[in-house]
Amino acid sequence: MENKKEALIAESNVMRLKVGENFHDHLIESIYEDAEKIASRAIVKKGKTSTFNLERNIDKIVTSRWFGLPLMFLILAVVFWLTIEGANVPSGMLASLFLDTIHPWLKGLAASIGMVWWLDGLLIDGAYLAMAWVISVMLPPMAIFFPMFTLLEDLGYLPRVAFNMDNLFKRAGAHGKQALTMSMGFGCNAAGVIAARIIDSPRERLIAIITNNFALCNGRWPTQIIIASIFIGSAVPAHLAGLVSAGAVVFIAVLGILFSLAVSWGLSKTVLKGEASTFSLELPPYRPPRILQTLYTSLIDRTIFVLWRAIVFAIPAGLVIWLVGNVTINDISLAEHFINFSNPLGLLLGLNGVILLAYIIAIPANEIVIPTILMLTVMSVGMTGVGEGAGVMFELDSISDTANILQSGGWTLLTGMNLMLFSLLHNPCSTTIYTIYKETGSWKWTIVSTILPVILGVIVCYFTAQVYLLVTG
Repeated sequence: MENKKEALIAESNVMRLKVGENFHDHLIESIYEDAEKIASRAIVKKGKTSTFNLERNIDKIVTSRWFGLPLMFLILAVVFWLTIEGANVPSGMLASLFLDTIHPWLKGLAASIGMVWWLDGLLIDGAYLAMAWVISVMLPPMAIFFPMFTLLEDLGYLPRVAFNMDNLFKRAGAHGKQALTMSMGFGCNAAGVIAARIIDSPRERLIAIITNNFALCNGRWPTQIIIASIFIGSAVPAHLAGLVSAGAVVFIAVLGILFSLAVSWGLSKTVLKGEASTFSLELPPYRPPRILQTLYTSLIDRTIFVLWRAIVFAIPAGLVIWLVGNVTINDISLAEHFINFSNPLGLLLGLNGVILLAYIIAIPANEIVIPTILMLTVMSVGMTGVGEGAGVMFELDSISDTANILQSGGWTLLTGMNLMLFSLLHNPCSTTIYTIYKETGSWKWTIVSTILPVILGVIVCYFTAQVYLLVTG
């Protein structure tokens, strides 16, 4: 009986072994079959003509050494153009609603209930206006840019962008996927910082986070466009003004990419020393967009999330802007005291005290830089009949009227050029700074990410000012 039992166990073990061998053989066979299918699609054997493959033919162009990068810049340029042009009308409508309709209504309501003037100013002319500016300027571009960016992601194009840029970033000691985080930064730097999660290497992820601020976010595009139209466009014949102004803005954007590569290289050779890691980049098949998922991902996960953070930081900025314009010492406002104190340094950098103060109190949101500059310029020059009072931000519909105010404040071509450079090379906004801390968990790297662009901005502006003065005599 016992011998029979042992025989059954032995027979069972033999069966298991055979089953295991069959499974192993089947697994190996299926792997080879899959490899053969992939090779047949990707490799064309010498002497044999390949069957037509649409995806392969598209990739020959999209990832081409000669056409890949120009095509990428063209696609991004179209996305930026659609974002800027498409946002004009909804931004104008929101500004009209918040500034021309709701703001006067709130002022009337405050007067009807007898609210004291300083509380009225703080809450309505300060906090509310800052929030209104951020929503009206920031929401429409993000609501256009992020869906288009997510659409490119769903189509399978963004991995091709990383493929095209991989060699450049690898030479800079960074990760090829940094190209994707940088592209996302053109919509919002905070979103670009969050997107750095796709990079596995902690060192290279940190480089991508630190350098993301060099991508012009949508909050800085209006400043670039307005200043380029006023100072760069006016320096050439009228029929070339639009083209030259657009070229100047594109130049600043490309300059940001170059700074991103240069700083990435510097970091990888010094404090974040290391070799660029290799990675297997899967080029997924092109696929039709998933509209509902695209809208949800772009509008809820990105647009609303980033906008809410910006609003949270913009409201305190509005309070500060109103206070520095209305709190006085010896009958001179705090704003004017700072402008007079910092003006020599500003002029040395080819800027002025108004710009320096605007960028300090507008740290929470780049969207309020131009309204703050106009308010401070009117205050410092003592212009009357323009704006709605001290500490009340405003913007003009007319480019020529805006130019008149800035030129009355002593602005020159050098001021305009260096403001465009400083708009590129200055500290991140509060939303991005907070996001950097949340992503890195380090105050040290958050401070580095904040201070490094400012140092570069000061150096570049000073150098540009000296060259300009040397050339113009």
